Amino acid sequence: MEQQHGDPATQPGPTANPTPPPTPDHVAGIQAEWRRERPDLDVSPQAVIGRLHRLAARLTDELGLVYGRYGLGEGEFDVLAALRRAGAPFERAPGELAAHTMVTTGAMTKRIDRLERAGLVTRRRSEEDGRARVVALTEAGRRLIDEAFTAHMRNEHRLLSLLSPEESAALEALLTTWQQRLDHRPPPA
Repeated sequence: MEQQHGDPATQPGPTANPTPPPTPDHVAGIQAEWRRERPDLDVSPQAVIGRLHRLAARLTDELGLVYGRYGLGEGEFDVLAALRRAGAPFERAPGELAAHTMVTTGAMTKRIDRLERAGLVTRRRSEEDGRARVVALTEAGRRLIDEAFTAHMRNEHRLLSLLSPEESAALEALLTTWQQRLDHRPPPA
């Protein structure tokens, strides 16, 4: 019997890093239960959204471990980081801080109160508008956030090292696209 040989460049071959099929996980179990109980519904979105939700909770826990080493919660870390990113003189108005950390101004006030008691920030009246307030990093606050942010970046690199650079770049692109589309879509009626 004669064998046919095609162009080797078009023949399937072993891949450099084959990705094993995903093993069943908690989300797959939930989907299986829903498929059994509600076969009339398409539960496929849970495969992505359920895993993102669980991953977000896990990442929050992993990031919080580093914040805790510096005596900070996630909220305090966010405030100090937003002030540090502002550049010298490392200050912002409370409303601006709320916008940069995506929390309400009420929640921001509580965070600022805690940071002020710890000597990490100060509050003063704005020089431009005497009714407005400005929050600024103290020298101790700047030293702390510089140290904590360095450790935070090491931690984020550690977490992302579980993905290849190509996987990380692909995930970043997908999440960016999805976020932009959600941001420009009207809310459901």
